Amino acid sequence: MIRIVAFSGSHRQGSYNQQLVKLAVAGAQADGATVTVLNLSALALPILNPDLLTDGALPAPVLAFQQQLRTAHGLLIASPEYNGFFTPLLKNALDWASRRIDEQPSVFTGQYAAVMAASPGKLGGMRGLLPLRQLLTGLGVTVLAEQMTLPEAGQALTEQGQLLDPALQREAEALGAKLSRTLSALQVGS
Repeated sequence: MIRIVAFSGSHRQGSYNQQLVKLAVAGAQADGATVTVLNLSALALPILNPDLLTDGALPAPVLAFQQQLRTAHGLLIASPEYNGFFTPLLKNALDWASRRIDEQPSVFTGQYAAVMAASPGKLGGMRGLLPLRQLLTGLGVTVLAEQMTLPEAGQALTEQGQLLDPALQREAEALGAKLSRTLSALQVGS
């Protein structure tokens, strides 16, 4: 069984990126994957600070997040763009997840990811995906070539979180399905 963890790098209530990642989740689930959707804000991860590594132990919220990632084969990640980069919330979460205090392999070992972005602007958050790809690759994650950006997201999404344009709706769902199919083809989770 293919297991995917999905989340966005947004704190905002009604986040366009959280809505977009949920559309990709629907595509992955339709392809047969089991998907866990996380809210990074709700995890209450502290700001990364080595002083918090008391007695060689990671804070409990970090361990819980790492456990979610460790059991997954793939990641669906959406992030707003802040001045050409992904968000501090997402950076902090990925930095904490990369911390190891024992001999266990990184939670990112063998991971695959699909990335996406939504923005009220005309570029759809695309500038933030390049540094996100760079960070994920540096952590050992294989990032699919396919990605999705959603410009003018405020006018593109319904109040129910669906896309008004059926072609864009299919594109979002197809990204999640592509990640699931890629993982299946690689025979992970078998």
